[in-house]
Amino acid sequence: MRILVVEDDLQLGPWLRNALATAFGSCDMVATLDEGRAALAVRNFELVVIDRGLPDGDGLALLPDLRQQRPSPATVVLTALDDPIDIARALDDGADDYVAKPFEPIEFVARARAVLRRLFLDRGAAVSIGNMSFDIVNRVVCIDQKPIVIPRRELAILETMVRRTGRVVLRETLEAATYDFDDEIQSNAIEAHVSRLRRRLREANCKVAIRPVRGLGYLLSGE
Repeated sequence: MRILVVEDDLQLGPWLRNALATAFGSCDMVATLDEGRAALAVRNFELVVIDRGLPDGDGLALLPDLRQQRPSPATVVLTALDDPIDIARALDDGADDYVAKPFEPIEFVARARAVLRRLFLDRGAAVSIGNMSFDIVNRVVCIDQKPIVIPRRELAILETMVRRTGRVVLRETLEAATYDFDDEIQSNAIEAHVSRLRRRLREANCKVAIRPVRGLGYLLSGE
């Protein structure tokens, strides 16, 4: 799952990025409207968290861009303004939730999870392949109904392939899903993660195959 935080606060922004990455997967952070639009132009996100008071304008100006995304991401607006008129405007413009500062960390993550749960309700939050099930919102993988622990980046790779079961997933797509904008990526990093993931699934007796496609990427299917 890919998340974008648009926040210029040098303390709150990194905290949000780390908290959301821990809860849901990879998370990118930018500080302005222009940077937000640039990020949306090159990547698809499942959740976008937007601060209203950005250096180059009101964060609500991003909502029309988000509505044009296919599929559209869930959106949470952050603000120090708690006037009912401001809240109504944000929700009418397409925001899924509106959180007033200050807020408790545990509450914010729970509200983000609730927004994502609603987003995936129609798309199918849980995917089953062979004897493996993947609950995308809660980030839980089960083999024969027993949960297994998978590290964050391997989990991001597995999620990306699960969403495209039976189709070739390009190496570049896996890199975008696994690493943030400012991460340095080693030349063989994806291959190493996939190798560890395949071994982990095999040891859990998972009836799912991850096959390399020379020069392109990988294909996941039920055995």
